[in-house]
Amino acid sequence: MSKDNKEKTEEGFDTEEMTVELDLEDGTKVTCAVVTILTVNKKDYIALLPLDENGENADGEVWFYHYHENPSDPNEEPELGYIEDDEEYEAVADAFDEYLDNAEFDELVD
Repeated sequence: MSKDNKEKTEEGFDTEEMTVELDLEDGTKVTCAVVTILTVNKKDYIALLPLDENGENADGEVWFYHYHENPSDPNEEPELGYIEDDEEYEAVADAFDEYLDNAEFDELVD
């Protein structure tokens, strides 16, 4: 993963958007913004927002992958893997929907 797209907020604070570059099966590369990392049934998953060449996502599509970090080497690149089980994928999608609901609620409260 790489940290890209440093920006200044109105308050002058630096914000960093975490991104990851994926190599797709057809040989193309896609840069994705890391939305969040979720834990579902004691396993970690990552939600990625694929970006176009302008750094934007027009359709709101989100990709989910297994996510694993090496606890003995924090500098090692995390591993991503496909979610092949439909029930497991649905559980991750439900957890992501709940994450979005909580994020929207937090924005309303703030």
